[in-house]
Amino acid sequence: MSGAVTGGAPSGAAPPRRWILAALMCTMLLAAMDTTIVSTAIPQIVGDLGGLSYFSWAFSIYLLAQTVTIPIYGKLADLVGRKPVLMAGTVVFLLGSAASAAAWDMLSLIIFRGLQGIGAGSIMATVTTLAGDLYPVRQRGAIQGWLSSVWGIAAIAGPVLGGAFADLGAWRWIFLINLPIGLAALVLIGVFLHERFERRQPRIDYLGAGLVFVAVGALILGLLEGGQRWPWLSVPGVAVFGVALAAAVLAARVERRAAEPVMPAWLWRDRLLGGCNVSMVGMGLVMMAPLTLLPTFSQSVQGQGAIGAGLVLACMSIGWPIASALSTHAYMRFGFRDAALGGAVVIVVALGAFHALAAPATVAATVAIQIALGAGFGLLSTPLLVGEQSVVGWERRGVVTGANMFSRYLGQSVGAAIVGAIFNATLAERLAAIPQASGASAPRIDTVIDMLHAPGTDAATQAWLRDAIDAATRHVFAAMLVPALTIVLVLLVIPRRFPTLPESHDGKASAKKPAAEGAVR
Repeated sequence: MSGAVTGGAPSGAAPPRRWILAALMCTMLLAAMDTTIVSTAIPQIVGDLGGLSYFSWAFSIYLLAQTVTIPIYGKLADLVGRKPVLMAGTVVFLLGSAASAAAWDMLSLIIFRGLQGIGAGSIMATVTTLAGDLYPVRQRGAIQGWLSSVWGIAAIAGPVLGGAFADLGAWRWIFLINLPIGLAALVLIGVFLHERFERRQPRIDYLGAGLVFVAVGALILGLLEGGQRWPWLSVPGVAVFGVALAAAVLAARVERRAAEPVMPAWLWRDRLLGGCNVSMVGMGLVMMAPLTLLPTFSQSVQGQGAIGAGLVLACMSIGWPIASALSTHAYMRFGFRDAALGGAVVIVVALGAFHALAAPATVAATVAIQIALGAGFGLLSTPLLVGEQSVVGWERRGVVTGANMFSRYLGQSVGAAIVGAIFNATLAERLAAIPQASGASAPRIDTVIDMLHAPGTDAATQAWLRDAIDAATRHVFAAMLVPALTIVLVLLVIPRRFPTLPESHDGKASAKKPAAEGAVR
């Protein structure tokens, strides 16, 4: 199947792509803000619904459902078109939002959050694919910068809105606020987005899709819950990873024989595409260090309030869209591979700089490193995404984009487990020495934050706890140098020149197979 996506009024007026971009940003904002707005209303939600011990699943199920459905939506976008997949996914997300607002207990909230995650998978897979369809290579970096800026807005607006609704006793509005945004996006997409492609009966690999869903879902479930709800080597832990391995093996066999595989082997067997996807796994892993630890570090070690800690974390979202927008100049001059390699080097330097910060680390230095990390992520991810989209035709762009996004989220799931394990191990080692330092008994890891801020804790113990958290955080950032350096090595072995396809006037590739050479390196 070949096709094209255009932006324009039905009457044939000049294509108002700015309205389509606005719609894409609105839909992206739905998925982005929903990961930040809920966390600030936890006490109020639990107070109304109960079920504190299960509340973490309200987050986990969203991430799980979103990640496992991304490659499926990417394939569907190639088979039936981007517009119906995006609109259907947005509707599912809005239904999940409305249902979450009406939740009557924690179990119902978890189920409806899963429905939201299923819709979010469509948004993440399809919005980025459409950006590749609508804009030529020279403009895609700037467009990715606009889309990335949504995450910066969400990082600041999400906690603020969530906190405001929680203070007003109206936590259900953190879900209802999605409805007007999503409806506006649906109207804009319905009016201005038009697709032209050969329609045929899609041959969907249901068995392969189901096995991929089970394999990835079990893997992420094991990573999220391992060491939390059950020990890593317990019966449940081994069983979950066993199911993931068995489903992955079966999926590989089924996908090899399928006419339209959901996760084609060439995505990983090809040295260029496989290298890009592995790099995205590494980037997702590295991202979890600041995302999970920096708020605790800012509040416990640097003495920041919750809002200040959130703003420090949000600084990463300042560097990211700026670097994404400017990456166009980098990859047009130096090539996709070398531009991404520059981003990977920036990430390595930023991680090393954080580990080497003199104690106590200043807020200004932390902010600078966060901006640098965001710039590195933007300069790494955008050239690789645009490069991958440019070496395939329209009929493969959805599955390639889905694989790119899926790889990043898979890396984040793995990173969450690794970051937690390193942080807890270092913290436990430091806490064991507290009796020799102050005569206090060694606290459990899960009571460190409460003990640090408790009025009865003496100054010496507080200083020791701050030093322990500081050391554990620095060790995690140092450990993240391993995947960051791995990204550098992977980029060095993939082809320097990306065999990009020639483009037509609307930015789509005009051929189905990669050419021997391309205009962009």
